[in-house]
Amino acid sequence: MRLNKHLSECGFCSRREADRLIAAGRVTLNGHRAGIGHSVAEGDIVSVDGQPVRARPVARPGTRRHVYIALNKPVGITCTTEHAVKGNIVDFVDHAQRIFPIGRLDKDSEGLILMTSNGDIVNELLRSENGHEKEYLVAVNKPVTPEFLAGMARGVRIHGQMTKPCRTRRIAKFGFGIVLTQGLNRQIRLMAAAFGYRVTQLRRVRIVNIRLGALRAGQWRNLTPQELAALLPARTDW
Repeated sequence: MRLNKHLSECGFCSRREADRLIAAGRVTLNGHRAGIGHSVAEGDIVSVDGQPVRARPVARPGTRRHVYIALNKPVGITCTTEHAVKGNIVDFVDHAQRIFPIGRLDKDSEGLILMTSNGDIVNELLRSENGHEKEYLVAVNKPVTPEFLAGMARGVRIHGQMTKPCRTRRIAKFGFGIVLTQGLNRQIRLMAAAFGYRVTQLRRVRIVNIRLGALRAGQWRNLTPQELAALLPARTDW
């Protein structure tokens, strides 16, 4: 089994994060620095930052193999698995199993984020070409105009590229809703800034079919079988 898949199967992190850790020289295989593409055989010892990564216990029949939760992330929590970062999301949730966030929300943003122990689904959910929708409610410092909404919907050049067309709607004098199918760094804030607007509050309320609902800030819940079936229709390895 490839090293990055081994780390995700153990529930330590996603494959993408595993590749980053390996490239940074933080992963060892049997005491030696590991490289991208290395494989793990039975009996091998894999460590991250000197700490052995242990395999996940085999799930009992009738129980889920992985953890899937929806969290209402408060402002001030950072979406990282780095325990050295104060206010990291993993320590905040303090789940009994090793879990990590799928994607991210900025530290100064709030709302719905999914977390899991299944590293195999992360790229599937984050890949922009899959067109998975994410819905946000946004407050800004100036009145929302039809011209602003139309411009946001057409696309804005940020990070050297045009954002994909999206859906927008006015919800208040200083507020609007937006549905994206991509997740560039600080995308909504930078898009709004291109029109002279400053985001004062940003809350994600939906990811594909998963809604924030009545979850209060800091609360989390397990996803239902129905939600998982709609979110990951091609998979049965829950």
